[in-house]
Amino acid sequence: MRLHILGICGTFMGGVAALARELGLDVEGSDANVYPPMSHQLEALGIRLMEGYAAGHLQPAPGREGIDLVVVGNAMTRGNPSVEYMLDAQLRYVSGPQWLGETVLAGREVLAVAGTHGKTTTTSLLAHLLESAGMAPGFLVGGVPGNFGVSARLGGTLAHAGPEPSSGAPRHLLPGGEGRAAAPFVIEADEYDTAFFDKRSKFVHYRPRIAILNNLEYDHADIFPDVAAIQRQFHHLVRTVPGNGRLVVNAHDERLAEVLAMGCWTPVETFGIGRGDWQAELVEADGSVFRVTRKGEPVGEIRWPLLGRHSVMNALAALAAAAAAGADPRALLPAFAAFESVKRRMEVVGEADGVRVYDDFAHHPTAIATTLAGLRAKVGKARILVALEPRSNSMRQGAHADALAPSLADADAVVFLHRPELPWDAHRVTGALDGRGRTAPTVDALLAALRAEARPGDHVVFMSNGGFENAPRRFVERLGGR
Repeated sequence: MRLHILGICGTFMGGVAALARELGLDVEGSDANVYPPMSHQLEALGIRLMEGYAAGHLQPAPGREGIDLVVVGNAMTRGNPSVEYMLDAQLRYVSGPQWLGETVLAGREVLAVAGTHGKTTTTSLLAHLLESAGMAPGFLVGGVPGNFGVSARLGGTLAHAGPEPSSGAPRHLLPGGEGRAAAPFVIEADEYDTAFFDKRSKFVHYRPRIAILNNLEYDHADIFPDVAAIQRQFHHLVRTVPGNGRLVVNAHDERLAEVLAMGCWTPVETFGIGRGDWQAELVEADGSVFRVTRKGEPVGEIRWPLLGRHSVMNALAALAAAAAAGADPRALLPAFAAFESVKRRMEVVGEADGVRVYDDFAHHPTAIATTLAGLRAKVGKARILVALEPRSNSMRQGAHADALAPSLADADAVVFLHRPELPWDAHRVTGALDGRGRTAPTVDALLAALRAEARPGDHVVFMSNGGFENAPRRFVERLGGR
C-alpha cells in the first residue's frame, strides 16, 4: 500500500510517516519546508520527500504506482494545489490523527499526554520511564527525545498474522486481529484541530485508557475564540477515557477542575507541589532534586538534570501515569537521572567566550516565565539574556502581548524580533520592561545586538517555536569569532 503524506516534515506528521514505514508501507510525502531535523530522519528511513505542494506529486506517472491513500496534515487548506487535486480526483484521504487512531492505536493501551504546556517533555519522559520498566512502549512525540533519537516508533514485539488487509494496516494492529502488540503506546495529545475537514481536536481520535491533563490555558487564538472552547475539547477527551482507565490531573489548575465538573466517568488522581494525590516537595529550589509522596506515603527522592517547578510537575504527571500503567513507581526513580530531554527544550547548543547559549521551544507566556524562573534558580545572580521570536499563531496575532512582559521578569535583557509583518506593535512588550528590552527587525540585527550585549558569565536563551533562522547556533559561531 502506498501512502502520500501532505505536510510530512511537521513533527507530528513526520512521526506518522515513521510509523507507517515501520509497518512496512510504501511512504512518501510533500512539504513546503523540507528541512532538518525531520527531513534527515525521514530520508534515513527511505521515505521520498517532495518540495512544495504541486498537484503532480499526487498524479500517476510512468513507472510510479498510483497513490492508495493521502494522509492530510492540519496545515493543509482549501486552495492548496495538492488538496484541490486530491478532491477533484476523488483520491482516498484521511487525517493524520484518524489514520494513527485506526491503524496504530486500535487495540493498544494508549497513554495520552494533553495540556497547553509540557506535552512534549512529559510524553518523552513517560516513554522513557516505561522503557526503563521493560515495557518497550511505542510512542509519538512532537520532537526528538534524547533517550530514543527518533520521534516515533511502534514499540514491542509485533508478530504478523496473515496477509495485510486492504486498509494498509497490518492485521496485528486491527481490532480482532491475532497477535496484536501488547506494548503500551504513549502519544502527545494535541488540542489543535485535526484537518481542514475535521475541526475537532486531534486528541479525540486517540481513545486513551490513561490520560494526563497537565494544564489548560488560552492558546491557539487562530482556532479557539476563548478558553471555554478549549475546555469543551478537553471534555471531549475526558468522555473517551473508559471507566477502568485513569485521569492524571494537575491539582493546581482550576480550569481543569471545571472540565471535570462537566462530567467525569473515570477514576482521577491529582498531582501537584504540596497538593494532590501525588505530591512533590522541593529539596533544591531549582527543581533538580525533590521528594515524592503518593497519598501521604513516601515514594522516594528524584535527582535529575531538568530545572523549574514546571519540570517537577511534568515529572509527577509522568510518574503517576506510569504507575497507572502498572509500573512500580519506586523502581522508576533512578531512571529520572538518565532522562535526556527533548531537542529545543532548554537545550544547551554551545558555549563560547564564557557565554552559555540555549535553544528553547517557547510558545506561551506561562512557559516562558516558568522556564526562566527555573534557570534563575539555577544560575543565581548571573545575567540572563533572552532573544524572543513571536512565532506561534497566538503570538503573531498578539493574543499574549499583554502577558509577555511579566513573563520576562527574570531576564536581565531582552531582544524581541519585531519583523515588519508583525501585525501589532512589539513596543507594547519592550516598553514595559523598564529599559531591559529592545526590538530588532531581522535575525541578523538581533544577533548583532546580543553580541554587543553579552559578556562572559552570561546565559543567553533563544525562545521560539519556529526555526528562528538557526539563530542560536549562529550566535555561538559569532561569539567564537569575537
